[in-house]
Amino acid sequence: MTQVKPGDTVRIHYTGTLSDGATFDSSQGRDPLEFVVGSGQIIPGLDTALPGMTVGEKKTVEVPADLAYGQPDPNARQAVPRAEIPADIPLDLGTQLQVQTPQGQVMPVTVVDVTETEVTLDANHPLAGRDLTFNIELVAIA
Repeated sequence: MTQVKPGDTVRIHYTGTLSDGATFDSSQGRDPLEFVVGSGQIIPGLDTALPGMTVGEKKTVEVPADLAYGQPDPNARQAVPRAEIPADIPLDLGTQLQVQTPQGQVMPVTVVDVTETEVTLDANHPLAGRDLTFNIELVAIA
């Protein structure tokens, strides 16, 4: 039976959960996720769990934060003068927005604090600092 090796294109079904059991993502009801093993297309802790698996095999993978989305970077938080944000932009805590960097890149941010004069935006990945669990099933090796 063929086993996954780095460089193989694979398709997996997965369900990702947090330490409290809450599901944060799943391929349930969608096509399997397809990627090249070892190419950096998915988080390292999940990528390294695939070599050696065979089609049809299921596995639970515990991924520590450092091998998922990393630890939160305090430098990725920025306070912006509230007057610089258009009035029609919602500023509820937890709201996800997109901002454009001076270089023209679009970057997702989350509203994490709002005062009378400032809005603090966080560009860390929402799952930064979180340990993750994935239940995966290898559907195919292309």
